[in-house]
Amino acid sequence: MSDSSDRSLNLNFLKEPVLRKLCEALDKTNSKGWRKLGEMVGNDRRFRVSSDEMEMCSLKVLELEGSPSRVLLRLMGDRGCTLGHLVDLLQTMGHTEALQCVKPPGIQILIQPQSVAIIVGHNLRLSCYAVGKAGVQFQWFKTKEEVHNSSSPDLVISPVQLTDAGFYICRVNCGDSFEFSQWAQVDVLNVATSYGLGSHSLEGRLKVVIQPQGQRLLVGDSLQLECGAVGRPIPRYQWHRNGVPLHFPEASKRRLTIPYLLLEHHGKYRCEICINNERTWTNEVDILVDDVFAFGAGASELILNSNQEPPYATDKVALLIGNLSYRNHPQLKAPMVDVYDLTNLLRQLNFKVVSLLDLTESEMRNAVDEFLLLLHKGVYGLLYYAGHGYENYGNSFMVPVDAPNPYHSANCLCVQSILKLMQEKETGLNVFLLDMCRKRNIHDDTTPNILLRVTANIVFGYATCQDAEAFELSSSGFTNGVFVKFLKKRLLEDEKITVLLDRVAEDMGQFDATKGKQALEIRSSLSERRALTDPVLPGDSSDMALAHNRQWAKAHELPESMSLDFDCGAQIKLGFAAEFSNVLVIYTHIVKKPEDMFFCQAHVTNFSPDLDIDPKEMNRETPEETGIYLLSSSLPQHCLYTRLSSLQKLRDQLGFTVCLQGSFKAMDELVDWTTDVNIGKPLIAKLDLYRTMRRNSCLQTCPMPHSPCHSPRAEHLHHHPQGLLSPHCSSPYLDVCEPLQGAVGGSGCVSSTLYDNCFSRYGCTSSDPPGRASIPIETTDDINELQTVFINSLQFHHQ
Repeated sequence: MSDSSDRSLNLNFLKEPVLRKLCEALDKTNSKGWRKLGEMVGNDRRFRVSSDEMEMCSLKVLELEGSPSRVLLRLMGDRGCTLGHLVDLLQTMGHTEALQCVKPPGIQILIQPQSVAIIVGHNLRLSCYAVGKAGVQFQWFKTKEEVHNSSSPDLVISPVQLTDAGFYICRVNCGDSFEFSQWAQVDVLNVATSYGLGSHSLEGRLKVVIQPQGQRLLVGDSLQLECGAVGRPIPRYQWHRNGVPLHFPEASKRRLTIPYLLLEHHGKYRCEICINNERTWTNEVDILVDDVFAFGAGASELILNSNQEPPYATDKVALLIGNLSYRNHPQLKAPMVDVYDLTNLLRQLNFKVVSLLDLTESEMRNAVDEFLLLLHKGVYGLLYYAGHGYENYGNSFMVPVDAPNPYHSANCLCVQSILKLMQEKETGLNVFLLDMCRKRNIHDDTTPNILLRVTANIVFGYATCQDAEAFELSSSGFTNGVFVKFLKKRLLEDEKITVLLDRVAEDMGQFDATKGKQALEIRSSLSERRALTDPVLPGDSSDMALAHNRQWAKAHELPESMSLDFDCGAQIKLGFAAEFSNVLVIYTHIVKKPEDMFFCQAHVTNFSPDLDIDPKEMNRETPEETGIYLLSSSLPQHCLYTRLSSLQKLRDQLGFTVCLQGSFKAMDELVDWTTDVNIGKPLIAKLDLYRTMRRNSCLQTCPMPHSPCHSPRAEHLHHHPQGLLSPHCSSPYLDVCEPLQGAVGGSGCVSSTLYDNCFSRYGCTSSDPPGRASIPIETTDDINELQTVFINSLQFHHQ
């Protein structure tokens, strides 16, 4: 296993024949079997397996064809264990039979063919590059049929025809062994004009070449809408009606088909088209549906209720803040997952989303200022906050990560002051989703003087009731907080926002873990049927809206991927991805290397000290090792990964060094080559949120005295069975306290007879700052869920 790209493969992606042989070798009851492997893993903090999990593995022997080793390997893989790690463990055990099962293949595919959408008459090129112990041969297939004269790494079809559309795969032979590449889909579009695209201009470019056409049909007719875009990789499609995404299988294809039309199918249709992080839209077209029974087959007009114009937004903007890494208070887990989930859902509803993690007081105030710049008349504005918080006299306060212990009201942000500023923008809808505690600060008796307008467009969704705590679920992996656990199941529903939140409240009320402890509270002055799914129709101030769009886009520009050539003849790809608006992922991949170089690896180093990056968490072989859990399934494999968080602290342009290390067959020592890279200010760094209260607008609307804030003494606590809930804050009403075993940093305390499965989002008076959490991936029974969208598989596992 000398090749690093082999070693970086996660155990959950082992091929089934290899996994089956490996499990058969480890399931044998001897001193070197799966139990010995479990003992060794139990001493490794990266992939630690508990005694309860080992017992769960052992119970598999009672099932027909049950394999303890398969369960153990899955647990290890879920925690980021790679093939290289496993080989090291097996070598330490001296398990030669198991090592033979995972020996490196004789063939390694370096570049996989990519799916592509292309226009008739252009040139098609699919590439598959591989190396082996000896010479390799190639053979391309279209579905199951061999492609004639296709024995080279590049499959070229010139010019491409409609009949060339389909799925292609390449077989690589090396001696008696062979490997198949991944499938590549070729979509050929029949377009009369070339739209100015050259034969070789598809890489990384997205352009719509087929627009849908408006139609007038009758009830019972079949609707067929078609659009098309070219680009590499192949574009993804999502059809929308009246600004709301359609949720049935055909709605995610180029051709939208509704076989039997009803009156409710009339409306405005358009399609969202995406390639990687690039997004564009087709033209919007009208689909009119006549009622044949009311007007006859020759009906010429469709009578619609035009007396009341349906509600719409001139734009949709959302600011999502998740604070979890507190310096002086208990750390949290769920805000990161909650913000990530809501970001993806709100983007489906056409919201411009700014998602930020771990902001200080000045950063939060400046982020709110930037959020306000995106608002104007008729805009739907949504603010979601997850973290520690409290409430005094009906005013809610969000606690920054740098709040002192104890903190003062002047160290926090008042939500009502933000609402006042939003009202001045004449927004169409103001939604506040506050996922935090609302306990009273008994040390602050000052009543804030915030005068709000009387408007019928305000909705507050509180994760918990007044003077109560909000909880997050405790587990060994990623889970949502209780509020978002149920909110995300309803958020895409086409309902009035208050109706939607009512349904979330009903769902939360049936959750046994928090029943009687946490209940959603809704406060609203909404008089119209405003919904998050309402369409976006830009108002008269198109220039203002365009300026605001540019302001939003400014904070979401990713650096372009680049190829770096080194003097030794090696070439690497430097790629980028955004996990949040202030979290950047950098990955390096070896594209080619000289034939006489048997080891080659590229890593990044020398970052700005503003970012405070731990070198031990850079250039890891798996995304999970560096803290990239939520994007891991969408990143390319066989790379080295680095996660840069807190980009809002970056004062200057982001420059760093790319170091290539290699060794040749004729020499033993490693040789280094370096090159410097400057990618400017990526993502939110462009907005300079690090500056100290640039306008102070949020601060000025909430003049609060500097009064200390301690955790208040709780009222009577109803008894629940052991193993349900646990407040994060210090609890003077508990008779017996011990260190909170499940809490991050262990700075909280909890009764030994009470709740141990949920943590409160409320400030703690402990003076010792908690340590950093080590969060493994949560286990799942379906590996396919890991390979698609990891966030959708998060469940609350408590027996």
